[in-house]
Amino acid sequence: MSNIGFRIYPVKKKVDQKIVEQYNGVVTPHISDNLNRIHAVSSHLRPFHKSGRLLGTALTVKTRPGDNLMVHKAIDLAEPGDVIVVDAGGDVTNAIVGEIMLRLAVKKGIKGFVIDGAIRDTAAFAEGDFPVYARGITHRGPYKDGPGEINVPVSIGGVLVNPGDLVVGDDDGIAIVPLDEAEKILELVKRQEISENNIMASIENGTIDRSWIDELLRQKGCEFHGVANKV
Repeated sequence: MSNIGFRIYPVKKKVDQKIVEQYNGVVTPHISDNLNRIHAVSSHLRPFHKSGRLLGTALTVKTRPGDNLMVHKAIDLAEPGDVIVVDAGGDVTNAIVGEIMLRLAVKKGIKGFVIDGAIRDTAAFAEGDFPVYARGITHRGPYKDGPGEINVPVSIGGVLVNPGDLVVGDDDGIAIVPLDEAEKILELVKRQEISENNIMASIENGTIDRSWIDELLRQKGCEFHGVANKV
């Protein structure tokens, strides 16, 4: 008999580590652009660490708001390179992780936390380079009763995250790259990087073409009153 809501599954597949490594230095805006801007986690989740880039594969947890029993178990199950992604319902009444769990995660080689809920012991995070993104802060500690599920699809800041998906975080926020799309998106991102570098160069040397703006305005029926239309 299945105990729905209180289950633990294995991760069946992850983004290949060689592909993960190639995302080093890739910025979240480029990822978001090439995912049609719908796989960027809500800005309500913000970074609480001093510095450090978040990059790894998702180990997902769905838990009752304010309860971290299954998050503790996720830390024990995690492998080096995992990012623990917790759907705690966005509730910030009780903290889901704190300094003890931070130290456990660092020791295990976990790459970071993404918590759709609250954290505490924020000074410990703010002083270090272990990435943590969360919705808020509270000194109230968690319960440890369950229920919860590990390695199931979760919703984080309005974005679906599946076990094994790629998680990238920087100063602009968090982007989730679906497991099966990671290689394709990497290729598109690299193309965009080249394109934007060329744009930057054209700005500097004065050759940039801005005629697209007036052309787009014309197509949309914009009227120019007392302003020259250069098209």
